[in-house]
Order: sequence, then C-alpha cells, then structure tokens
Amino acid sequence: MVAENGTEKTNQEETNNVLKSTQTVIHKALEKLGYPEEVYELLKEPLRMMTVKIPIRMDDGSIKIFTGHRAQHNDAVGPTKGGIRFHPGVTETEVKALSIWMSLKCGIVDLPYGGGKGGIVCDPRDMSFRELERLSRGYVRAISQIVGPTKDIPAPDVFTNSQIMAWMMDEYSRIDEFNSPGFITGKPLVLGGSHGRDSATAKGVTICIREAAKKKGIQIEGARVVVQGFGNAGSYLSKFMHDAGAKVVGISDAYGALYDPNGLDIDYLLDRRDSFGTVTKLFNNTISNKELLELECDILVPAAIENQITKDNAHDIRAKIVVEAANGPTTLEATEILTDRGILLVPDVLASAGGVTVSYFEWVQNNQGYYWSEEEVEEKLEKIMVKSFNSIYDTAQTRRVDMRLAAYMVGVRKMAEASRFRGWI
Repeated sequence: MVAENGTEKTNQEETNNVLKSTQTVIHKALEKLGYPEEVYELLKEPLRMMTVKIPIRMDDGSIKIFTGHRAQHNDAVGPTKGGIRFHPGVTETEVKALSIWMSLKCGIVDLPYGGGKGGIVCDPRDMSFRELERLSRGYVRAISQIVGPTKDIPAPDVFTNSQIMAWMMDEYSRIDEFNSPGFITGKPLVLGGSHGRDSATAKGVTICIREAAKKKGIQIEGARVVVQGFGNAGSYLSKFMHDAGAKVVGISDAYGALYDPNGLDIDYLLDRRDSFGTVTKLFNNTISNKELLELECDILVPAAIENQITKDNAHDIRAKIVVEAANGPTTLEATEILTDRGILLVPDVLASAGGVTVSYFEWVQNNQGYYWSEEEVEEKLEKIMVKSFNSIYDTAQTRRVDMRLAAYMVGVRKMAEASRFRGWI
C-alpha cells in the first residue's frame, strides 16, 4: 500500500495521461484513415469494464477484501485477450488503457482477437503461496461470467506467472465442469502451455531490433545496447543481444543501473539476480536510471515502466534506435522530438507484440490438441514479427508519419472494419 497520498495522486495522474495519450493517437490514426467520428467514439473506451470485490481468508484467519478489474476493449474481431497483473498500483484507468493497447497489438500482428486486460490491487510480495492461490481462484470465480476460451482469454502480466495461470485454469475448469486449457495462456507446459512463451516478448523485441538495425545500417554484432529494466523481458532481451554478439553496456532495475563501456557480463548478472529481477544492489559503482537513458549507444531499449523518455530528456537521448519493450515508456512529445532528431523509434504496440502472438499460438494448440516444437513456434513468430515490422515501417514512410502513428493506423484498422461489417457503426 502506498504510504503517501501525494504519490498516489502522481501515479493516478500518470495513468490518466497514458489513457489520454493513447486516445489522442487513436483519434489521429482514424482521421488519417478517413473514418468518421463515431468510430473513435466506439474505440476510445472498452466496451465492457467489470470491477469485483474478492473476499479472501488470509493465513492468520482474517478476511481481506481485494478489488479486481477486467476490461474488454473490443470484441468485433474475436474474443478479447490480455494479461492479469497483481500490483498495488492497479487502477481502473490503467486497465482500460492497457486493454486498448492489447487491441492495437492484436491488430498489428493480425490475430483474431480484440484487447482485454485485468488486474488485482494487491502486493504479491507480501502474500504467502496459499494466499496467492486463494486470490487467483477468487478472481476467476468473480469474473467467470464474462471470460472463457471464446469470450476473453487471460494471460500473465506484472507479478503473475505460469503457476497463477495454472490455478486460474483449474478454477475455471471446475466451474465449467470441463477441462478448459484454452481459457488462459501462459500455463506450464504440462497443462497445455506453449514452448517459447516465457521468452516470447523479448524474442519479438529482438526481432524488431534486428529489423530496425538493418534500416539504419547497424550491425548487431558489436552494437552497443542499453536495456532499462531487468525483469522478464529485459533479462531475456539482454541475454539474446549478448548471445548475438552485441555489447550490452548498460542495464538497470528499480534500485539503480550498471554501466560498462566494454560490455557487461550478462550471464553473471542473470545468475546473481533475485526473483524480482534485482541485481544492482550487489554493486557499489551504480549509476541512476536517468544517467542510463542518456548513455551513448546504438540501441536503447526501455523495458521497465511508463513515461521514462519525456520532453525533458528526449534531447539528451544519444541512441540511434529506441525500441520500446515496456508499455508507454515514451511520451507523445518525446516521440516527436526523437523522430525529428532522426532517431528511429519502434513503438511498444509493435515491439512487445511477441507475447500475445505466442499466447495465440498456445490457444490454437489447446483448441486443436496438437502441440508444436520450440523451433516451430520460433519460426512462426519470426515470420509474423518481420511482416508486422515491415508493414508499419512502410506505412510510416509512405504516409510520412512517425512509427507510433503508423503502428496505430495498422493496429486500429482491423477493429474498425470488423465493427463496420457487424453493423455497429
């Protein structure tokens, strides 16, 4: 729980800004595509938003009431799809914004989904294993009427993992009285999970980095890479870049950043980090996250939290390429500044779409009861991400817009067309 009201207010303002900036770009994208105003009115907010109260018996015998949310942005294309996060800072506005981003991601990689998102206001770091199980099952019971393999398919997100997905699948299967692996993705392999799901987001970002580097004439081998964030996406990404021959010169976590112009020993850092991706506390010669972002490098990857590159520091960014692995790390003003400076920015809705793509693969495998090898998954992901990157890059060039607006134009078109054919607008 946040102790200071001022911090709560600041977090809420930032979340509101994220939703507003998302709506602003959607509006511009629809205008560029020639759609009437009613299409924007339909797509600017989720079609459905459910807020639930979840009573959970804690280990000490007390009852605690948790608040959960589930947003379903638009299901004109197909069932909605998106993660569930366990975090003390979850808000209704944040869940709405994230569901819209999921719709855009699904449109960009051409999946038969709309966007969904869920969250529970809690701090899993202060909860026992059994308390987390009760909360996971309680959430599924509370939202069971609006979710399912053909309605809305959850997945892991911040502070949730394959074990939590397993509990949720089991609870839904009990309610449904039928084994339903397709209800949720990000499950353990033995319960119908897909190979490559854990590293899918980072793998997608890696593919986007490679394609962006080609456009800028940069060789990956020997390229200087800075990664802000060392959680799931950031750590896998650092490893992939290191293994490809790049020099990862900087990484960071919530407590600070590490820098070595000759390249960090990524394998050593991965071996020493804790379960929350923290490693910098083990070192004395750290730098700040602000200093990390402004390091001279070829490729900068914000893979942490929102609003890291703003109008205040965009002029100080010294990368040739910025690839967003986090949700909303660059503001609209900063996007404009970076683009004007000739920095190629690959937006989050494209770069981090690898996760939902492999989640789609998992759902397909569950539905057909036939499972693919890791090589097959990687081959299919590669094909989709390369095609999506080139589609957005070409749109940006031909329409003379930045990559973010181009991505929104590609991402929103499928939803708008499906809504039109259904007769909604």
